[in-house]
Amino acid sequence: DTLWDLAIAEVKKRENPDDDVKQGEVCEKTILFMGNKNGGKTTIILRCLEREETPKPTLALEYTFGRRARRHNTPKDIAHFWELGGGTSLLELIRIPITSYNIRSFAVVLVLDLSKPNELWTTMENLLQVTRNHVNKILAKLEKTNPEVAAELKQRMRNNLQRDHPDYELVDPFPIPLLIIGSKYDTFHEFDSELRKIISKTLRFVSHYYGASLVFTSKSEALLLKARVLINHLAFGYDKSKSVSVDPSKPLFIPAGLDSLSQIGPPPASDSDIGKMRANTPLELWKKVFEKTFPPKSFCDLQDTKDPAQDTQYAEYEVDVMRAQKNQ
Repeated sequence: DTLWDLAIAEVKKRENPDDDVKQGEVCEKTILFMGNKNGGKTTIILRCLEREETPKPTLALEYTFGRRARRHNTPKDIAHFWELGGGTSLLELIRIPITSYNIRSFAVVLVLDLSKPNELWTTMENLLQVTRNHVNKILAKLEKTNPEVAAELKQRMRNNLQRDHPDYELVDPFPIPLLIIGSKYDTFHEFDSELRKIISKTLRFVSHYYGASLVFTSKSEALLLKARVLINHLAFGYDKSKSVSVDPSKPLFIPAGLDSLSQIGPPPASDSDIGKMRANTPLELWKKVFEKTFPPKSFCDLQDTKDPAQDTQYAEYEVDVMRAQKNQ
């Protein structure tokens, strides 16, 4: 083969990473973890990769990877894990891991801290909005350069819901696979049962509306294992579980496409309250109902104000001495 032949083959491979990975070929997927600050993202990643490390706070954007073999004596598939730190304060960094090269094998894991319901909607809305806008820009470019791939991506997100599903026309799937994890279930479990019901119901609606999977987890091994099943499905293409748990008194576990608006029911508010709320979309209505019970913290409160240069875990003696001298 000439150098040109090899280059053409490489480009074709990059454009079609999912075309029935041939025997012996390595499959690569990329996952971006984001969510509340101190919400447990690093802990979940370490457990997925079976690493016994103590999690450190994430600064900006961190990268790690995992490898798994599908069968005995086959090369190991690779999953790239990116983690966005700082809650919603570093949104523009989302552009770094999501590119037109890896968009076909990309997924997002949104980790929401169930113990902080007042931050929940703002965090979710800001992170998903920025991600969706960036992905849509990539898709718009692909429509010009590679329309087949763009069409396939759009269709693939619709495939989570069977065409005969009663909600097929009522939902608005996220443009790439999405998993929503509610973390710190142990703290959440001690909330009043009515409050738990509102949070659970709202997250079920949002997940179903976006064509996402939903799972509640905590530091308990059994719950982490359930989250791992869904993450391994995104990272290594393992089968996703068919089991479903929608009981609000237990941790939720709902793989994408297995819920329905009729099972979720209407937003948890009286008819007269709902009548007074002005909303253009179902999502907006749920937001208003949710924020009536849990008034949101302002976006500024969620911004990260700590200076990472003062953080002891990044101390470097020579640099710090020079810096102190300069400040003086």
